[in-house]
Amino acid sequence: MNTLPPVLLSYIAGLKTHDVEKIATTVSEDLRFITQASTVNKGRFLSFLRALYAAFPDWYYDHDKPELRDDGIAVKWRQSGTHTGTLALPGMVAVPATGKKVTIPEQFFFYRVRGDLIVEIRPEPIAGGAPQGIFEQIGVEWP
Repeated sequence: MNTLPPVLLSYIAGLKTHDVEKIATTVSEDLRFITQASTVNKGRFLSFLRALYAAFPDWYYDHDKPELRDDGIAVKWRQSGTHTGTLALPGMVAVPATGKKVTIPEQFFFYRVRGDLIVEIRPEPIAGGAPQGIFEQIGVEWP
């Protein structure tokens, strides 16, 4: 792979515009979103994004130029937003708005693409990183 796959650019555009339906078209049915604590599938990943954007309507993404690597693509992200809506995730008690500003430290996310779809997303495990850092900063235990 010598060039950035168009699916990643579409995914990034979906994140920046909070377009979960667009994001859904960029990830495979067997997507694995892998953190130190758990691995979630496509449905739970998309549910998380819907809940995030409802709770943080101003959620903002900025990133460095994606890097092609032997094992996939690395993107260094900067993310932030203000908790002004209810955070309601399936299987979790809803968290009313706290008004707290959340800022995630710069963090790499690693992507694997197969065909025209993203099959794996793996955030770099760093202190305060996403997604658990979002919960920590609003004072909620990571589910």
